[in-house]
Amino acid sequence: MMSVWSQRPQFLHLGLFFAAYVLGCGFAQALAIVPGITVSIWPPGGVFIATLILTSPYSWPWWILAGCLAEMFAQFVWFHSPLPAGFLIYVGNALGAAVGATLVNRTCGRPVRLEALQEVLAFVVLGAGVAPLVSATVGSATLAWFGVESQTFTAVWPLFWIGDATGILLVAPPTLVVIQYWRSKTQLSPAQRVEAGVLGLIFLGVAALSLSDVYLPTPYIIMPPLLWAAARFDFRGAAVALTLLALITMALTISGDSQFVGDPESQRERQVILQLFLAISACSALIVAAISRQYQHALLTLRERERELSQLVDMVPSHVWRMTPDGEPTFFNKRMIDFIGLDVPDLDKPGMSRLEAVIETVHPDDAAGFGDALHHSLATGESFALRYRLRRADDVYHWMSSRAEPLRDQDGRLVQWFGLCHDIDDQVHAEEALRRSEQQLQQMIDAVPVRIWSATPSGGPVYFNKRYQDHFRSVIANFEAIEAPRIENLLEELVHPQDAPEVQRTLQNCFETGGESAMRFRWREKDGVYRWAECRVEPRRDENGEIAEWYGVSLDIDDEVRAQQAFRERERELSQLVDMVPVQIRRLTPQGEPIFFNKRLLDFFGLNDLAQLDRPDTSRLAAAIRTLVHPEDSARLLDTVRQSLATGEPYAMKYRMRRADGVYRWVDGRGEPVRDQSGAIVQWYAISIDIDGEVRAQEELRLAQESLARASQSASLAELSASIAHEVNQPLAAVVANSHACQRWLTADPPNLERAQKTVERITRDANAAADVVRRIRGLFKRAVEPRDSSELFSIVLKARNLMAEEAARRRVRMDVDVESGLPLVALDRVHIQQVLVNLIRNGMDAMDSLEGDRVLGVRVRRVGDVIQTEISDRGAGIEFPDKIFEPFFTTKGNGMGMGLAICRSIVESHGGRLWAETNEPQGATLVFTLPIEVKAVP
Repeated sequence: MMSVWSQRPQFLHLGLFFAAYVLGCGFAQALAIVPGITVSIWPPGGVFIATLILTSPYSWPWWILAGCLAEMFAQFVWFHSPLPAGFLIYVGNALGAAVGATLVNRTCGRPVRLEALQEVLAFVVLGAGVAPLVSATVGSATLAWFGVESQTFTAVWPLFWIGDATGILLVAPPTLVVIQYWRSKTQLSPAQRVEAGVLGLIFLGVAALSLSDVYLPTPYIIMPPLLWAAARFDFRGAAVALTLLALITMALTISGDSQFVGDPESQRERQVILQLFLAISACSALIVAAISRQYQHALLTLRERERELSQLVDMVPSHVWRMTPDGEPTFFNKRMIDFIGLDVPDLDKPGMSRLEAVIETVHPDDAAGFGDALHHSLATGESFALRYRLRRADDVYHWMSSRAEPLRDQDGRLVQWFGLCHDIDDQVHAEEALRRSEQQLQQMIDAVPVRIWSATPSGGPVYFNKRYQDHFRSVIANFEAIEAPRIENLLEELVHPQDAPEVQRTLQNCFETGGESAMRFRWREKDGVYRWAECRVEPRRDENGEIAEWYGVSLDIDDEVRAQQAFRERERELSQLVDMVPVQIRRLTPQGEPIFFNKRLLDFFGLNDLAQLDRPDTSRLAAAIRTLVHPEDSARLLDTVRQSLATGEPYAMKYRMRRADGVYRWVDGRGEPVRDQSGAIVQWYAISIDIDGEVRAQEELRLAQESLARASQSASLAELSASIAHEVNQPLAAVVANSHACQRWLTADPPNLERAQKTVERITRDANAAADVVRRIRGLFKRAVEPRDSSELFSIVLKARNLMAEEAARRRVRMDVDVESGLPLVALDRVHIQQVLVNLIRNGMDAMDSLEGDRVLGVRVRRVGDVIQTEISDRGAGIEFPDKIFEPFFTTKGNGMGMGLAICRSIVESHGGRLWAETNEPQGATLVFTLPIEVKAVP
């Protein structure tokens, strides 16, 4: 349904079809000369079938609907038949048009142009013969059924069929021509226009005389001018002539002056004659037009073929010429004329034949041979073939290859000669260059420091270059006496006895299978010494893939073989050295993927090869570190290695690796990149040194030092306590004694106030003495003011971090250092501030000893106003007494002395700064101290 709607014709075209159908009905009514016998000719059938032939079957429903409306309108205007009868007659017409268009389209193919005799005959037989059978049957049956004018089926059917066929023959061809050629830009020549005018006048005159009932006895006198129009102007002329004939017939019939109008008794016969006349005229005109069109097309094709052949002869890239049996040139093609600058008529010279004139254009050195060969061919009738130099129009001679063959008639007589001449100047020069190239190639093959040979497909020798032959002469006695040396014999003479059997088998297999081969063997030199040589053999095949020849080359590789042997030996020694050195060595790609572990490292891990480290969806580097490194060190090591891979900087780190027995041992790992000349990293080399004993020894030393420090501190504390007791005891004892005395003087009756006043003065004196003792003891916690330098706090922080790095690693603490960039210099004592940082960092680590999770110690340095503020934060349990921890001898540690933070506060305050503690959320504590940018001396 969608196809029918998408193929809807334009309303303008439907309107034109409607008008043409109605006018055709009027024309049929005008020619209805037999009273009571419907119509004699039915032009709407021709309009209908022509329209369906030219349009798509999907659009036929639209045309059928338009035709139905036109038929109903014509029935109302012209025929006045009952509407049911008129509709059934139209159904027959539509069926006939559809059947005729279908048969014609399937027989002739689309588009139908009626330009060939086959198409015309198919149209006449199928369109005008078979299709009216349907419309005549349905129409005659309708008239008989409805009793229109008392018609019977048998009486009306022949007239109905002939009328429909005549209408199709008269109207369909002009309709097809008008529709298909109305946009044609073909113009008539002036002569054709005059001819068309004369023909039109003759046609009109003859038609008026022959179709009237007064002057001429038969209407067929119109046939000559009708066929003239069809023959001279093909289908367009036939269409115009048939249209004029139909109009003249209609005009004379309407006026009553036509030969086809008579008395009622003979009118039926005259109607048949009219129908046959128009049908025969239409068929004849169409057939003659088709024959004329085919003749013109054949003539045009012949002329086009002749023109193409002429162009081909002129454009063929050779000189084509023709001669008489006597040798006189009669034709040169355009290329030959352009080459020699002469045409055949230009060869006519007084006292000289054309052939002699042609010989004059040949090079003087070749003219005699050319003339003798050509005269010999003319005399014997044999083919002519020769190479010679021919003078071009610019007097330059070119080498030519010429051939000529005789053309004979059926009796064998020579009719003429045809010749072809090719310009082979480039080919001749190329052949000369090829000969020189072959000579140079031969010299190069003989001079190249390689032994080259070739052999037949079966293996027989064909060629040995000069170096091979010189070698044979120097090694094989009486080599010159060997006429055709076999390769097998040469191998026996030259190849080392241990290598000869294998070489012969390889070569024989190569000749049998047709495959390539490469062999290494020892070759005897003239001094009897054998040297290593390499021989490569390859076949050369022809176009069919068959072996045409074998080629071989032998190279002296003795130095290379000995160098490779030495290299392999050196490589073996280096491999043993790498495996035996007491260091674990590995090699990585530029991307960090391990590609080599030495034997010590494989034995340490208990691995057979690196493939055991491969894990799906992860790199080999990450898999190796996570599998073989202690869980507490793997993440830090992986980050360090990846950072080095990204920056190209070496790395060094101490971590624990798992041995094959499951024991973790401390190692010192280092990695260095290897770069090429352009600076790009080619690979990485890394080593691991077992330092587990050293680390454990350092740990034992540290513990011993801590024990010694605690013992020393205890001894110092005992000594300090004794000193304090000694110093403070006397003034305190005096204070107590004087206090008792003062109490007695005050309690006496009466109180002795004077003596009590003196006693109070002595108490004040003794208390001041005790205060002096305490002041002297406090001075022990303060350092003397040392000279201070302007320093970067960043470097001091890094030094303190490095000092504590090993202890941090041991205690599984990660230090995050964040120092603000661009900090100003600070006047300070580097040793004292470093002592403060170390003490605070160690206290932070001590606070996280019982922490099971991630142990992170943060060190942050930034500028706040006019001071540099340093913060050391931990994730421990926090500080219970933040105000008392800085008092001397107050400690929260089980083994602490309570002096560290007091000393740190004293050092910071001596620099003009401040030290305090803060509690973190949700856990941990932060120790904060500040240092002024401009330090003032503190008294």
